[in-house]
Amino acid sequence: MDINKNYFDFIGLPISFHIDQSLLADRSLELQKTLHPDRFAHQTEREQRLAVQYMAYLNEGIATLKAPLPRAQYLLHLKGIDTISESSTPVEPMFLMQQMELRERLEEIPELEEPYDELESLLEEVDDLLAQLRERFAQCYESDLESATAVVRKMQFLEKLVTEIERLEDRLDG
Repeated sequence: MDINKNYFDFIGLPISFHIDQSLLADRSLELQKTLHPDRFAHQTEREQRLAVQYMAYLNEGIATLKAPLPRAQYLLHLKGIDTISESSTPVEPMFLMQQMELRERLEEIPELEEPYDELESLLEEVDDLLAQLRERFAQCYESDLESATAVVRKMQFLEKLVTEIERLEDRLDG
């Protein structure tokens, strides 16, 4: 095992935005069984320390590859593009206007007579937008890194909105 490999190689998956989630789960389980530190309890201290490092790297890789946004960010990272720290990638004004409208709708939901219906409708709309962006990323990742980076920036906005929708749902439930 080599933690200098990228997550895809370490786990044994092709480098791609589209990942077979069941294959990821299977490979993860196999590696967890093989690399678990308990299997190295009777080994040298160095081997035990390596096992802990391998498991940490594996867990980090699984978390990154499992979810679309971190996976897209990681793919761009492999190409030398940092999308995790504050981005200077410009976002189209029309997209920003759409974000403002979606957030305004979110702010109005607690005052509605049937807030859950609107909350569900808003979440479906945002999920649809995210699905479109994921497809767009998959299409442009190999050929147009500038567009792929812009798509990831939009995904970041929408993922943050999903988190805010979920928080509001929790507040309404509480």
